[in-house]
Amino acid sequence: MSNRVFGWDSRDRRHLHDEIQALLPSHRDDGITSAIPAKDVTIIALRLKHQLEVIIPCELPEERVTSAHSNIITDAVIATAKSAGEINGKDYSSCIVFCLLIVKHWFKRQGMLELWDLELHELRAEACEVMAKKIIEAEEDLAYLMQDILLKRYSIVLDGEDTKPVNAVEKAVDLHAVRVIGSSGYQKCVSYLWRGWLVQDDEDPSRFVDYKKKANTDYWSHLDPDRMRVPLYQNTVQIAFSIIFLALYTGAINTINPEGDLDIVEILLYIFTLGFVCDEASKLWKVGRYYIGFWNVFNSTLYMLLTVSFVMRMIALAYPVDTAVRLHYNELSYDFLAFSAPMFYLRLLLYLDGFRFFGAMLVVLKVRTLVLRSEQQPAYK
Repeated sequence: MSNRVFGWDSRDRRHLHDEIQALLPSHRDDGITSAIPAKDVTIIALRLKHQLEVIIPCELPEERVTSAHSNIITDAVIATAKSAGEINGKDYSSCIVFCLLIVKHWFKRQGMLELWDLELHELRAEACEVMAKKIIEAEEDLAYLMQDILLKRYSIVLDGEDTKPVNAVEKAVDLHAVRVIGSSGYQKCVSYLWRGWLVQDDEDPSRFVDYKKKANTDYWSHLDPDRMRVPLYQNTVQIAFSIIFLALYTGAINTINPEGDLDIVEILLYIFTLGFVCDEASKLWKVGRYYIGFWNVFNSTLYMLLTVSFVMRMIALAYPVDTAVRLHYNELSYDFLAFSAPMFYLRLLLYLDGFRFFGAMLVVLKVRTLVLRSEQQPAYK
């Protein structure tokens, strides 16, 4: 409608789009571009989609596609998929896994739009995962697998514009591609990222490079402030601060001051609380509403209880010593402090999720909760 009113055509719209674009990057991630031109990546994805439509023309038993010795996903099919990465004499086969995940997403969307062929599109989407897993596990060059196939960022053309560059690791998580995530090469890549053996290049954030000192046995060579970017060390620091936070709370709740004065333990407790509140607020500001989850609400509730306890203590300090009003507000302050005790200990589960035992227990509790919730739903006839 606006095009007809103002007399705009497609050329004017492109000119306006170019005018409103920033000349310089406004954020560090703005400089990240696709490792391969988005148009070529889209062509490769379309080739793979056509190949899957040819090899799976009709509905088949899922076992014929997912079995180890499938007569559908053969070595010849994998070789043909790899050859789809050759465009104008250039080898772009490093984006094959990423393109297979894109094609999986296309088939999922197509299945929702064409419900009469839902099972067929679901089978083709499953075949995409099987092919991606076989390509990952068949790659012998570990550096090429991690740095080019899994961690390089690629874009496709969508509605005439390039999408945001994403790597295969992120795309597999977004699409819940369990087969790809469970492959040995993928898990080894995640392990390397977790331990900091693969780090982002300081000059080019879109590239991941090997940590040169990972084989060095000298302790002091690894004591580098830049290594705090490593997820393993960040998780260790978070657990340490959480344990200190819990120890401060335990000391504060077990050393009640009848006069209502703040001792050093309580002061440190509230300073830690202020730091955690600022950290949550900064993450919410940067990420937005997508950052809100169960643990964020859980922690925010805990911090709110501690804030109320602190406010009650400040109100009590405004009244003279040994007065009934001051004693009342002191009791309220300690009541809120004591009420938050279970949340302090449950909060540790968030940071202990990285350990196999606690992570498995959280999954069991989540599944059990879903089962109980489904059993409590009324049965309609």
